[in-house]
Amino acid sequence: MATRADALASNISFANFSKATELRQRIWFTVGALIVFRFLSFVPLPGVNPLILSRLADQTRGGILDMFNMFTGGSLERMSLIALGVMPYITASIVVQLASSLHPALAALKKEGTVGRQKLNQYTRYGTVFLCAIQGYFVAQGLETYGASSGVQAVVDPGVMFRVGAVISLIGGTMFLLWLGEQITSRGIGNGVSLIIMAGIVAQFPQFAGNLFEGGRTGSIGPGLIIGFLVMVVILILFISFMERAQRRLLIQYPKRATARGMQADRSHLPLKINTANVIPPIFASSLLLLPLTITQFAGQDVDTTSFSGQLIVTLNQYLQHGQPIYMLLYAIGIIFFCFFYTAVVFNPEETAENLKRNGGFIPGIRPGKRTEEYLDYVLTRITVIGAIYLTIVCVVPEYMIARTGIPLFLGGTSLLIVVNVTVDTISQIQSHLLAHQYGDLIKKAKLKGRLR
Repeated sequence: MATRADALASNISFANFSKATELRQRIWFTVGALIVFRFLSFVPLPGVNPLILSRLADQTRGGILDMFNMFTGGSLERMSLIALGVMPYITASIVVQLASSLHPALAALKKEGTVGRQKLNQYTRYGTVFLCAIQGYFVAQGLETYGASSGVQAVVDPGVMFRVGAVISLIGGTMFLLWLGEQITSRGIGNGVSLIIMAGIVAQFPQFAGNLFEGGRTGSIGPGLIIGFLVMVVILILFISFMERAQRRLLIQYPKRATARGMQADRSHLPLKINTANVIPPIFASSLLLLPLTITQFAGQDVDTTSFSGQLIVTLNQYLQHGQPIYMLLYAIGIIFFCFFYTAVVFNPEETAENLKRNGGFIPGIRPGKRTEEYLDYVLTRITVIGAIYLTIVCVVPEYMIARTGIPLFLGGTSLLIVVNVTVDTISQIQSHLLAHQYGDLIKKAKLKGRLR
């Protein structure tokens, strides 16, 4: 059943789009920022030979770095200034949010409102710089030995200066992406960081389509497999769109009050999304798995396999590769954990119950206060179980099928989930701007008619 907002949004006339000047400016700003992001993905690190690096990337294709490369829009294989993408920021966000839930001082800071959130965001940025420095050093170290066994050198002049320059460049690239994402969020349309991740995924689509149909032409991928894969993608998009709009609506009733039609009771609904956490759980789980694996895979380019540390790196790269059972198990556990964790972060039953009690609202049959809090927690836990199962199926099952069939890793469940979610969210924001513009026109017309009377 469609809500009043959905029904009103469906009646919005996009013919008024040209009149919404502010919305057009926001969209053009977003497009321009994403173009800047794509240009930066082709700017290589200083001291790196892009031609040699491209040849080495073709030789080592496949594995966990391909997944990281997908999130960065191909920046990793080109080793550009933004090769690390926004994943260090996401990992730092996980750590800060976990700490704010467990540490009393940070938990108190979180309740201070805007000032507290700004302080936590500052801690997140510090953590991002720290993670970028660690990952950047191992990336620079791995680049110096990258391709040594093949007799080629990806770095023109290896040494301390190259490592320092690479680390500084990678930190600057990631922090610039964060600034760009903040500008998109405040001056553009949609969530900036999510749009940057989505743009990186969508940018890989032409290469994916070319590889898929080239495999069909050469016979390495059967026509039936291609058709089945495309059908699976369509079904997944429809299923994700349906589940992302699914809600559990709780009836909220307010005391009767006198109106022109007599005593009437106000009623409304408290919508609880089946997937309250949106795309956060798979992104968080991916980033946690990619952080150690990026370091071990780059460090594993030139290791002594007879030593304990060398054997450990080789074992990690072997058993935690994309499509391996241990990787799939850890990925599913991470998604389920972050579903419950992030839902608890964004929705507080105690605070919601207190707000309802303060405003005189109540759920029919449930006493206000503690009983309402327990009921909200009960309902939220049940629907979060469904949301966690849905996310696990969408993200893990297609990845497993792709790994077993050998189809290129682009349209997996995680990437589809991110693209569909960000697209739906961006379209909803566009509809909200159009709706506000339509209301503004109605108010202006009403004022003009009032003056003529």
